[in-house]
Amino acid sequence: MAAPIAKGWRDPLILVLIVYGAQAAQIERKQIDSTPLRESGVPIIWVLGGPGSGKGTQCERIVAKYGFTHLSSGDLLRAEVQSGSPRGQQLNATMERGELVPLEVVLDLLKEAMLTKLSSSKGYLLDGYPREAAQGEQFESEVAPCSLVLFFNCSDATLTERLLKRGQSSGRVDDNEETIKKRLNTFHQHSKPVIEKYASKCKDINAERAPDDIFKDVETSIDALLAAKA
Repeated sequence: MAAPIAKGWRDPLILVLIVYGAQAAQIERKQIDSTPLRESGVPIIWVLGGPGSGKGTQCERIVAKYGFTHLSSGDLLRAEVQSGSPRGQQLNATMERGELVPLEVVLDLLKEAMLTKLSSSKGYLLDGYPREAAQGEQFESEVAPCSLVLFFNCSDATLTERLLKRGQSSGRVDDNEETIKKRLNTFHQHSKPVIEKYASKCKDINAERAPDDIFKDVETSIDALLAAKA
């Protein structure tokens, strides 16, 4: 039986607050051998961008053209909670208490998902990951080096306009001006150090444009990565 989802779990703002909470819960880690991932040499791309930047749309296009595997840490956490597994029940209890989901548990979920798809995947897109520099460091230490960072750069004014427009039809509780401002502040606070730390791997893509124009830049970056690995 699936575990009940903690109140607010579907709210992206709540998810952000969980990830950056003040107190970390203690959840037992699984022993996962990441050697196959490291030895495979399969491209690993971190996809960053503020809410409303269009990174989800671009990920869909990348999957369609390149056959990469699209993974979201938020989706993996939700799925684990809904599975009703012992770890999922611990996660649900953690969130109900308003505590931080440990970075290590999120990393374990990613490892498991990546290993499951390894035999058929041509590459990985980690959507919205890492959420902070420490996550990136731990990922590269325990899993494999990141091959490329795609940062969909968009002004706060444009992001706010897009999200407010979306809120007119989505009914999402987090698509209001006050909450949007908080989400953007959280994004900038934690993502800026990631972008700075991995500047040598980061492609800053102007996300103010039409999706087709944005994807041309994405293609250029990924084609160059694949050519270098060939």
